[in-house]
Amino acid sequence: MRFRSLAIAALVTATSVTALAQDKVVYHINDTAAQALAGLRNIRNHLDVDPTAQITVVTHAFGVDFLMEGMKDRNENSFASTVAALKNRGVRFEVCEITLQNRNLKKEQFIQEADFTPSGVVRLSKLQKEGASYIKP
Repeated sequence: MRFRSLAIAALVTATSVTALAQDKVVYHINDTAAQALAGLRNIRNHLDVDPTAQITVVTHAFGVDFLMEGMKDRNENSFASTVAALKNRGVRFEVCEITLQNRNLKKEQFIQEADFTPSGVVRLSKLQKEGASYIKP
């Protein structure tokens, strides 16, 4: 009987720990025109439903453009205010440094909310290896 009680207690503890674990998610954006606006909306909705989710946005190629100073969406709204609001909710925005080299861009051209990673593709792989779910808007 004692063994059964211990087994039940262990199961309840394991279930509680799993329930408390935060979801880790990586959003992959490599084309601003096709993905940025939808991706930002998805992230906002994601956090509205699950405010504890740990979200990282990894950008490379032409996906970095929405994180550049002065960039606007197709409705002429600045991306910066939406990115800043999401950053305040804990979202990380990472720009691929290989893209910077290939496109002759400088870190100073990006909004302050942007962080940088040596390789966007490697970062995507590592986040997934660490258990992050992959989403491509």
